[in-house]
Amino acid sequence: MTKLLEDVDRLARDAGKAIMAVYRREFNVEEKDDKSPLTEADKAAHEIIVNGLNALPMGIPVLSEEDIDAFPVPDAEGRYWLVDPLDGTKEFIKRNDEFTVNIALIEQGKPVLGVVVAPALGTAYLAAEGLGAVKVEKDGTRHTLQVAGRPDATTPWRVVGSRSHPSPDLADWLNKLGEHEMLPMGSSLKLCVIAEGKADVYPRLGPTCLWDTGAAQAVVEQAGGRVETLEGEPLGYAVPSETLNPHFVVWGNG
Repeated sequence: MTKLLEDVDRLARDAGKAIMAVYRREFNVEEKDDKSPLTEADKAAHEIIVNGLNALPMGIPVLSEEDIDAFPVPDAEGRYWLVDPLDGTKEFIKRNDEFTVNIALIEQGKPVLGVVVAPALGTAYLAAEGLGAVKVEKDGTRHTLQVAGRPDATTPWRVVGSRSHPSPDLADWLNKLGEHEMLPMGSSLKLCVIAEGKADVYPRLGPTCLWDTGAAQAVVEQAGGRVETLEGEPLGYAVPSETLNPHFVVWGNG
């Protein structure tokens, strides 16, 4: 698993370099059928990642946000790659640096390996079953990730929220949570800051897709946290006939 994690990390970083080449200049923005934005960077990263994953000897099928129709079914062992070539395209367009490359390996409906690279920040989050989770800094320094645990009764909850996708149901949920402070953030970085213990909870009461969460969920879980539906079940990735996630909450305690 260590070698595979290194290979996927390299692919994500290569995609990040292609993204940054576009980020540093003017670029056009298209609109997909679902009204979400699409740029040259999304397309370039998609090609690099899919070609790289297909070149690996395991022959695992790939589900990428940018070519859903090309995905057949998981392999005989229930495995598939789950890819968001550029998560946080709205943040990319705003040029606030909070966008990521997400690659996850799904096995029997569960993310067992995840790589999240934030190319503009120069950081990466890597996780795999049996290996735990680490953050790799811009200078190559590695830190083992561990969630913070539940705050004590006198400490406000540190709540991560979306920069670009506010939810009308969030206020009610936060009222029930109690005293809190908000940390706005874009892309899958919202889950990653919980994995590194810099936030306590991330309630997502709006639409997301499988590829938005798979890689970062692996990071959170290997750091000791939980990603659950509102019914308390682990967020799952079974045969993806439906690519939308239910509402979920990321908890920084096991």
